[in-house]
Amino acid sequence: MILTKQYRCVHSSSCQCTKGHLSEDVIFLVFRQLNWNPKLIAALSCVCKWFDDLAKRVLWKEFCKTRALKMMLDLQSCGSHSVDGNWRALGKLLIYCSGCSGGRLFNSIQIPGHFVYRTRFSRTSGKSFLLPHCRTDVLYVSDPCEHLDQGDDGDVGFFRGVFKSFMVSKVRRMLIDRGAQLHPTAVCPYCKAKMWNMLQANMVPLTASY
Repeated sequence: MILTKQYRCVHSSSCQCTKGHLSEDVIFLVFRQLNWNPKLIAALSCVCKWFDDLAKRVLWKEFCKTRALKMMLDLQSCGSHSVDGNWRALGKLLIYCSGCSGGRLFNSIQIPGHFVYRTRFSRTSGKSFLLPHCRTDVLYVSDPCEHLDQGDDGDVGFFRGVFKSFMVSKVRRMLIDRGAQLHPTAVCPYCKAKMWNMLQANMVPLTASY
């Protein structure tokens, strides 16, 4: 069944959605029993604004904690609340490879986005993506999502990653110091923030090539 998101619903006291409606506690228990199934969380989000808000506040957070507890605890250990409110984006990062459209990093290949069954994220692997004097920053990077036999480009592997406390990181400071530009149209496929051009700033180490 395809659910159409009903943005008109604000879940006021007179809203029709509240009649016979399950409480947040009950929905929490149901999804815990379902092991925080991401497809069902996404389907619930499409019902109305109230369900969408519940999914973003609670259900995606529990999904992230279940799938990558140590990483999520570390991302919040600095006292920053930057993760809060972005649980859906982090959940998507854990299970979705955004693919590649032609004309950016690769000239001709186009690989559609797709879900992945399971991915391991490592802060140790993330250090290989950082320049030597930025390696006190914390970057979690996934195992490569491999796409084989891509014509002249050969085999292609995509990595996904997330910084801890990016706003105070040495990488961000260096991007600013080197005059790196934000892409005029491209945005992060997970959080929709504008993307920095690290290639322009010559900040991609050779050890990070794949």
